Amino acid sequence: MLRTPAHGQILRQLIAGSALVLLTACVDTPTADSAPAVVAPPPATSGTATAPTVAAPPALPTAMPVAASFEDWRDGFRNEALANGIQPQLFDQAFAGVAPDPTVISADRSQPEFTRPVWTYLEGALAEQRVRSGKTLLNQHTALLEQVEARYGVDRQALVAVWGMESNFGQVMGNKSVIRSLATLAFEGRRPQFAHDQLLAALSILQNGDVRPERMIGSWAGAMGQTQFIPTTYLSHAVDFDGDGRRDIWDSTADALASTAHYLQASGWRRGQPWGFEVRLPQGFDYALADMTTRKSLHEWRQLGLALPTTAVQDAEQASLLLPAGHRGPAFLVLDNFRSVLRYNNSTSYALAIGLLGERFQNRGQIVAAWPLGDTPLSRSERIELQNLLASNGFDPGSADGIIGANTRKAVRNFQQRLGWPADGYPTSELLEALRQPR
Repeated sequence: MLRTPAHGQILRQLIAGSALVLLTACVDTPTADSAPAVVAPPPATSGTATAPTVAAPPALPTAMPVAASFEDWRDGFRNEALANGIQPQLFDQAFAGVAPDPTVISADRSQPEFTRPVWTYLEGALAEQRVRSGKTLLNQHTALLEQVEARYGVDRQALVAVWGMESNFGQVMGNKSVIRSLATLAFEGRRPQFAHDQLLAALSILQNGDVRPERMIGSWAGAMGQTQFIPTTYLSHAVDFDGDGRRDIWDSTADALASTAHYLQASGWRRGQPWGFEVRLPQGFDYALADMTTRKSLHEWRQLGLALPTTAVQDAEQASLLLPAGHRGPAFLVLDNFRSVLRYNNSTSYALAIGLLGERFQNRGQIVAAWPLGDTPLSRSERIELQNLLASNGFDPGSADGIIGANTRKAVRNFQQRLGWPADGYPTSELLEALRQPR
C-alpha cells in the first residue's frame, strides 16, 4: 500500500473529528447505528449486529455544497483528498466501481416508531450463549488479555464484554464497504460533513497500509472491525499490539482488544474500579437526584439513606444515581468507568449491559430488584407528542425530535414535580396522558 509524509497532516486535521462521537443523543435506550458513535450498536439476542429500534437523531446543520451528481461530488472530493495528501493511485483504487448504496440511505433515513424497553434489551445483551462464549474466550486469550490489562489498565472482562456486544466476538463485523457507505453518506446522507470527515480518515487508513480496500468492511454507518471503531477514532486510538506493523482491528484480536483498551483508557478508565453497583433507595427518596449530571461521594449517598453493597471502593469516590426504568425499577450507582463506556457508546443501557456482562463472566451481575414489566415504552410519535405538550405547558424539552435527552428529562422532572409525582425524569404513558388533559 502507498504511504506518504502527508499522512501526518491528515491525522492532525482529523483527530479532532473523533470528538464528534459525543454528539450522539444522551438517551436511556441504546443509540441507533445512524448516530455518530464510536461503535456500532449492540447485537440483539440472536448475536447479529441488529440495532435496537430507536429514533434516529435529527440532521445536523451543514454548509456542505450539494453536487449535481455522485460523479461531480466524487471528482470534487478527489481534489480535496489529494490536496490533503492522499495519493491519486490510492484514491482511484479505493473508489474503483463505487456508486451510492441505496440501502445505506434507507438505513440513514429510517425513523423506527417503537423501541424495546431496557429489560428486554438487557435480556438479549446478557443472553446465556454470549456469557458462555465470553467465559471461553477469557480463558482462551488469558495471556493476551493479561498483557493488554497490564499496558492499559482496563479490566479484561470489560474488554471481552465490548467485543461480544459489538461483533459477537468478531463474528459479525458488518459486510459493507466502508468507503462506499461513507461516500454515500457524504454525498446524500443526513450528516454529510461527518461522513466526509470519516471518509478522509478512512482513506488515510488505507494509505497507511493497515488494511486493504476490499477488507475495509463494516456497518452501513462506517463503523469497522471487531470492536466497531469509526475511522477518526481508529486514527487516534487504534494500536498495533501484535507487532506485525499494521493496526488491524479486523483480523487481529490482539489489535482490536488493545485498541479498545487504549480508547477506554483515554476516556478516563480507572484501573481496578467497578463500573457501579445496584443499590436500594429509602422511602421518601428525592428522585430528582437520579441524574447523570448529579455526582456525589459514596459517603454522601449513604448519608441520604442508600443501601450500598460492601465494596473496596473508597467512600470519597464520586458516583451518579441511574434509574434506567424510572423509580419503579432497579437503581444503580455508577462510577467513572461507567462514564468511560458512555464515551464508547453514549447509551446508558449499553453501558449498563457492558458492566453487567463483564460481571456475568465472573458469575455475578444478577439484578435483584424487579423491572416494571407492565410499562410500555412510548413510541416515537408519542415521544414527539410528549415533547410538544411539555413545551406548550411551559417546560422546555428542546427540539421535538422523539429523543429523550437531558433537556427532555429535565422538563419531565419539572412537570412531575408540579403534579407531585416522583420526579425521576422518566416518561411514561401515564405522564403523557396527564399532559393531554386540558389546563
